[in-house]
Amino acid sequence: MTGQGPTPDPATGSATTSGESRIVVPESALLALLGKRDENLREAEGLLDADVHVRGNELTLTGDPADVGFAERVFAELVVLASRGQQIDPDAVRRTVRMLSEAEGPSPAEVLSLDILSRRGRTIRPKTLNQKRYVDAIDVNTIVFGIGPAGTGKTYLAMAKAVQALQAKQVTRIILTRPAVEAGERLGFLPGSLSEKIDPYLRPLYDALHDMLDQESVPKLMAAGTIEIAPLAYMRGRSLNDAFIILDEAQNTTPEQMKMFLTRLGFGSKIVVTGDITQVDLPGGQTSGLQVVRQILDGIDDVHFSELTSADVVRHRLVADIIDAYGRWDERNSGPKAVPNAPRNGPPQNRRERRGR
Repeated sequence: MTGQGPTPDPATGSATTSGESRIVVPESALLALLGKRDENLREAEGLLDADVHVRGNELTLTGDPADVGFAERVFAELVVLASRGQQIDPDAVRRTVRMLSEAEGPSPAEVLSLDILSRRGRTIRPKTLNQKRYVDAIDVNTIVFGIGPAGTGKTYLAMAKAVQALQAKQVTRIILTRPAVEAGERLGFLPGSLSEKIDPYLRPLYDALHDMLDQESVPKLMAAGTIEIAPLAYMRGRSLNDAFIILDEAQNTTPEQMKMFLTRLGFGSKIVVTGDITQVDLPGGQTSGLQVVRQILDGIDDVHFSELTSADVVRHRLVADIIDAYGRWDERNSGPKAVPNAPRNGPPQNRRERRGR
């Protein structure tokens, strides 16, 4: 059993051929490891095939030697996180088990302890191996595409990297943009001025900014032009230098719009494009610029495509199940589909709009 998986200094495990291992946990890390009312321990017991017993600050693992070896690796990683002062919850336990069972690469402790941004005791960090690869790609490439379903942290992590770059003075401004395509709704019938109609549509970007910056500093930075949030159409004709530029909801760009956006790249700038190619809201069955851009840019250096999946969802656990269920449904019903947003009879105001009145 010894020598299986990482053996961090804080957790020295010894095992016998009978399938038993003992791990001594530092007193300072014990409470964080076990969790509130032992919730982390119960989560681990439900996920691992080995039996887990705690006495004092010693964990005893028993069972099949292979199961004990895997459990030893899991607890070794969790002890490293706890010893570093990281907050551990059942979600961290689940992700540690998944990373060790599904992929080779950085250790879970390395992934889950990568701090991007901290504010008021809250730290933003990747929670999955794919998220870490995405964050690392942003560090080393000029243009990065983050493609994946809702809830995988595509935009949130990109914005955290943008704020980090601004604070480190790597860029002088942040530009956040989205295409003005509504998911089955029409902005034209919302009350108010153009700005008042657009603001709710861009609200998710504002919300993320307020998570990462002091509430009072966001309006000042926006007034000074250090942070700009605008619809994609406002990017046309501009050259964006020394900026961190994020295009969100990129599945709703046309190929022409995607080309226009990418060619705004100026000196000293970085671009991150995020989107979900399964949720295209373009009218009339138009081709999504995000769906074809990979073929167009294939082989170009300094451009990276990061793929995120339902396994990277960091929202409620049901979100991943919902995404997978819709994926299975799409596969079963992959025959000819109706053209989205096809003309149809509707209230007089919609018919007037189609006639251009």
